[in-house]
Amino acid sequence: MVPSQQPNASRRRFLAGAAAALAAPYVIPASVLGAEGQAPPSDKLNIAGIGVGGQGAGDIGAVAGGNNVVALCDVHAERAGGTFKKFAGAKQYQDFRKMLDEMHAQIDAVVVATPDHTHAVAAIAAMKLGKHVYCEKPLTRTVYESHLMRVTAAKHKVATQMGNQGSASEGLRRAVELAWAGVCGELRECHLWLANGDGPQERPKDTPPVPAGLDWDLWLGPAPQRPYHPCYVPFQWRRWRAFGSGGAGDMGCHSINMAFRALRLDLLWNPDPAEKPEKPPVIRVEAEASEIHPETYPRTIKGQFDIPARGKLPPLKVHWYNGGLKPPKEVLRGYTMTQWGCLVGGEKAAILSTCPWNTNMFLLPQAEFKDFKGPEKTLPRGPGHHAEWVRACKGGPAAFSNFDIGAPMNEIVHLVHVATLAKKPIEYDPQACKIINAPDLNPLLHREYRAGWTL
Repeated sequence: MVPSQQPNASRRRFLAGAAAALAAPYVIPASVLGAEGQAPPSDKLNIAGIGVGGQGAGDIGAVAGGNNVVALCDVHAERAGGTFKKFAGAKQYQDFRKMLDEMHAQIDAVVVATPDHTHAVAAIAAMKLGKHVYCEKPLTRTVYESHLMRVTAAKHKVATQMGNQGSASEGLRRAVELAWAGVCGELRECHLWLANGDGPQERPKDTPPVPAGLDWDLWLGPAPQRPYHPCYVPFQWRRWRAFGSGGAGDMGCHSINMAFRALRLDLLWNPDPAEKPEKPPVIRVEAEASEIHPETYPRTIKGQFDIPARGKLPPLKVHWYNGGLKPPKEVLRGYTMTQWGCLVGGEKAAILSTCPWNTNMFLLPQAEFKDFKGPEKTLPRGPGHHAEWVRACKGGPAAFSNFDIGAPMNEIVHLVHVATLAKKPIEYDPQACKIINAPDLNPLLHREYRAGWTL
């Protein structure tokens, strides 16, 4: 079992004793060294999964190699049956709170892949116990939850990773390198357009029976009580405000990934210590939705972020379109309009990704960069998105989409929804997690939890 990254007195005493013991001759069994290519037990993580029937099945499979899957939790036993069978030695649970209470001493790291509305309660509970956390995107359902995820991870010094898997791709990392190298000149524009959206839907009035093996009360978690209906489970929960983050949230953390990094928007949350701004940065956000429905997210959203300077980087505007809305064709500098796009531009050129996961990239205008090689690579290339997190859990470098990056990125995505509900421009202090021009709107940054559920 790999210990948490939090040093303590008992661990120091153990290491001191171990050093003394090694001074004497000792024959170490081959099994302890990891014979025949196997990892020694001390290099294996004890991993638990929360939400292992859908995306979580793939996540657990991706981190299991060379490690121990010791506990699995899913509120729908039948849906998670394949994962339970694959890791038959893992103890099975339906309530993650019981799992963490009973097995926290045997767990090093936790993978969270539940619906959005239970990401934060599960991940924060694990981090408070000193457990490393991999959490699927969108990181949370609310802005405040994202803020607290970042703060909690830093406080407990745990290794984290958000599940926007394109972060590990060559296309995304190369795009960021080119942006940072000044290939485009001074970056002053950004456009993001997403093909997916939602639309009005009334809450169903019929109450069909709950499927066998599904604990509906646990599935609801912190969300308000309502009867089970198949329009929520599985997957369709995304469009409902009580549970998901809409089309914008579903793909936003994938599709804005390159731009967020290229523009160094993370500095608004985690400023360079060498910089001493006179006052905290403020992000101005305004957005218009096709309609506002109390139950579901809108069909389309058009928004704009006024981003302040980040150190020596200039202010700029980030333009948001989803549900099929698109930017003016001129921003593509001759490239054919696409269904999805993430573009950052300066006076010399623009960088475009047409893949929702930002795994490809093009320099525009293309004719001017036909034989362009570009500067040397400056960002590390990792072993893969999941493997990066495993490596970080074992004391390696921080994963590329750790919560210092993932949480602010998720706040940006959710601020679009907040601005549509505000129905007027909001001015957001990212470091304080507050709307400063209209404090009465701060409740929009979070949602009240059902009794028995806390962060």
